[in-house]
Amino acid sequence: MFFRFLERRGLGKNDAVRAVALPKLPHSVPKPLTAPKARALVESADIATPDAAEWITARDTAVLALLYGSGLRISEALSLARKDAPVRGRDMLRVTGKGDKTRVVPVLPIVREAVERYLALCPIELGSDDPLFVGVRGGPLSPASSSSSSRRARGALGLPDTATPHALRHSFATHLLGAGADLRAIQELLGHASLSTTQGYTEVDRELSAEDLRPRPPRA
Repeated sequence: MFFRFLERRGLGKNDAVRAVALPKLPHSVPKPLTAPKARALVESADIATPDAAEWITARDTAVLALLYGSGLRISEALSLARKDAPVRGRDMLRVTGKGDKTRVVPVLPIVREAVERYLALCPIELGSDDPLFVGVRGGPLSPASSSSSSRRARGALGLPDTATPHALRHSFATHLLGAGADLRAIQELLGHASLSTTQGYTEVDRELSAEDLRPRPPRA
């Protein structure tokens, strides 16, 4: 671009520069967890904070369950209000994501039960417009707090550094795709504006399938 600028200004010309190829940027793909590791991370709240009050571990479990069970972003889960809580009789959740776009996602019974347990144990009185997930002082739970808890959990469980709360969202999509879910349906569940973003999970699914088919020693 610099040499094109010089040429337009009549300050110089160098045709050889046009033959220089740009370096290829590394192609990144989502890094999901296997189903057992994803479940272990969701259920790790008591390991991450063994001395915490019971309602704190129930809260952290409910947050992670929403990420893996409904494919939410951590910011989406933490922005839910008490009136949005998926409780008994409500198997769908309305979520506001990036660009203030709203989507509806299903809530599995096990996820609903995790949220209900947290609400039953939470000692802080929550108004309908108050944040669903709160800290010990009653303020909104911060993403940093959830990330810190997950970091301690993965250390205790021996999980890789990629085992973050956001990896649970990747795991949700990858495991759905591996089970035969339609790519367009996954796009809608994740709230992706473009299908090309969701297609990144097909590459992950192929890699996981190849790993499953790779020959292993009989006693491995």
